[in-house]
Amino acid sequence: MPKYDLLKKTELRIENILLENANLSDVAAHVAHVLSLDKNEVLVVDYRNGVMTLDILNTCLNAYNIVGKKDQLLRELGGLPGISVSEDTSIHSDGMLGWIAMDEEMAKQALRKSDGMVFEIMENIAKRAIVFSTGAEVAEGQIEDTNTPAVMRRLISEGYLVTRGQTLKDDKIFISAKLREAADHGGYGLIITTGGVGAEDKDHTVEAVTAMDPEAATPYICHFEVGTGRHVKDGIKIAVGEYNGTFIITLPGPNDEVKASLDVLVEGLKTEQPKNILAEKIAANLRDILREKMAHRHAH
Repeated sequence: MPKYDLLKKTELRIENILLENANLSDVAAHVAHVLSLDKNEVLVVDYRNGVMTLDILNTCLNAYNIVGKKDQLLRELGGLPGISVSEDTSIHSDGMLGWIAMDEEMAKQALRKSDGMVFEIMENIAKRAIVFSTGAEVAEGQIEDTNTPAVMRRLISEGYLVTRGQTLKDDKIFISAKLREAADHGGYGLIITTGGVGAEDKDHTVEAVTAMDPEAATPYICHFEVGTGRHVKDGIKIAVGEYNGTFIITLPGPNDEVKASLDVLVEGLKTEQPKNILAEKIAANLRDILREKMAHRHAH
């Protein structure tokens, strides 16, 4: 279920409550129990003039664990030694914590409706994709970008709403900034790039993704010895990363390799494969293609 950010409104006040030699650690532990929190996530910070103030240290809560918990909370506190509650005891907060005092059934109905809206929004975002090509030769019109149309056609056939992104220049910081912008502000659940995964000094898409997601899966397609020809890296990789809920997938530049990756990619998205599994399946398929190319070359 969705969690809600308290937006720094973490203070909970219990008014008209009397304390006499009460154990504040027990108070915090019981409040935590009622709200399904860890006992270390609740702290009693003040008590004066019949008002006890608590601070909730977990700032992102499941609203279903909060709504309508006033009576249960006051019962538990009233059962502790040194604490007296009455009909005048009330609970207040300037933020979401105030939901504790709401009518439970009405609040849960509103939350279920909200959950449905959130789910629908997330579903729509998941089906929004943007495709970027990379490389100076594409940007300068020296070669035709056949990759972006191929990826777009396939994703559209799978029900995605697809945007054609700009051609990204060969610069790690620039690529990372554009991917971050698409994820943060574009509302895209899927970002695909083509090109820039090689071992030359102009290839930066994999590094751009790992800058955003240090735990991105980056399996090798093949290995090289650094310094051989124009190779400044030890091999060709792809990357599958995740940034704020957006999947980012880097594919190679050759059009036949892009097209051959799409079945694996789409199946992985349909079955919600984790990034490491999806990345390895795409990479394994590309390794098979490379072996076939090498065998064909040797045969001739």
